[in-house]
Amino acid sequence: MDCQRAGSAAGIRSEKFLHREHAMGGINVVARFRALEGMDHKLKEILLALIVPSRADEGCISYDLHQAIDDPSVFVFYETWESKAHLDRHASTPHVQQFRSKAKDLLAEPAQVILLSKIST
Repeated sequence: MDCQRAGSAAGIRSEKFLHREHAMGGINVVARFRALEGMDHKLKEILLALIVPSRADEGCISYDLHQAIDDPSVFVFYETWESKAHLDRHASTPHVQQFRSKAKDLLAEPAQVILLSKIST
């Protein structure tokens, strides 16, 4: 199953369940990374390595990595967490700390992180 123990065996959740999570203070994250020239494959590798342990973190609802179509050096995580506290605990996990250590020499610029609150259904 993807991030949580709830939902169907396929990890699919009803719209009602998702709405309830957001109404209870869920938080969305957009995290953008740009690789140094020629380092996109290495950055992609360490970003992909974050997915399995992050999805297992308590409070993770979704944790999906995207790559820009027009610029393969740009990667974006779209994440949903039950709460800011869950996100904060995730940020202090060993796998995130290890990522930060490895990524610092691969990034063309500091990561851009935007915290969002869903306002529509």
